[in-house]
Amino acid sequence: MFKNLSYKTQRKVIILAFSLIPVVLLFTFAYLPVFNMFKYSFTDWNGYSKHYNFVGLENYKTIFTDSKYFSVFKVSLYYFGATFVQMALALYFATILSFKVRLKNFFKGVLFFPYLLNGVAIGFIFLFFFRPDGTLDTLMQSVGLGAYTQGWLKNPSIINISLAGASLWRYMGFNFIIFLGAISSIGSDIYEAAEIDGANRWHQFRHIILPSIMKILQLNLILAISGAISAFDIPYIMTGGSNGSNTFVIQTVTTAFKYNKLGLASAMAVVLLFIVILVTLLQRLLIKEEK
Repeated sequence: MFKNLSYKTQRKVIILAFSLIPVVLLFTFAYLPVFNMFKYSFTDWNGYSKHYNFVGLENYKTIFTDSKYFSVFKVSLYYFGATFVQMALALYFATILSFKVRLKNFFKGVLFFPYLLNGVAIGFIFLFFFRPDGTLDTLMQSVGLGAYTQGWLKNPSIINISLAGASLWRYMGFNFIIFLGAISSIGSDIYEAAEIDGANRWHQFRHIILPSIMKILQLNLILAISGAISAFDIPYIMTGGSNGSNTFVIQTVTTAFKYNKLGLASAMAVVLLFIVILVTLLQRLLIKEEK
């Protein structure tokens, strides 16, 4: 088959053949679903019927005018706030453990271990942790703070703080290990030169570590904010979206599979996609890459 072809032509054919399957898979399982999501967002499709009607921008109008859908955006603010706490803690521990510390490897494992756990397992762990007379209440009573115990998952005013705290505990290890890897790539001779010049740990962090990992910090910030907007597994497992803990993704899933409003759910997914893109663009504009 290839005998009459030149080596250059054979090389192009082989490259094309090996590239064709990944491209077809990418189009089938990535681009085509996104295209269909945009298409269905302008319809009233129920998910199983062969027929549906185009409704224009009616689904998008419902999202931004109906309080049942629009109010869930404010729940993301709790996870958004927890994102910055998570990033600060991860950067702090990564900086501390990048220097010589006793039991350094042990503490690295302790911090990264929660990220290895399954989301369902973490949900059940924190159900026991937050339940009345559970682990948290018992700990507070043992230190004389029993008067401040309350229904952590029953009080609408604090339920989202509790859930955001659980998400913070789970995902901090990922940011920690990324920061630690970036900090570890800084040459030791730079620290030695800084110490000779009289720089303490704070000066080393401010003038050496922080500028060196700025790109990693920006990347983690995008991932963390995107994750905060699309929070799903922890609140869904622990509360199912009850008591005011309904996130935008939970509302989307409920709309699609409980109420069979796939058209409206597709519009919600499109809105979420544009929010993530907007966050990324704003980050690129506010934190300009150094030339």
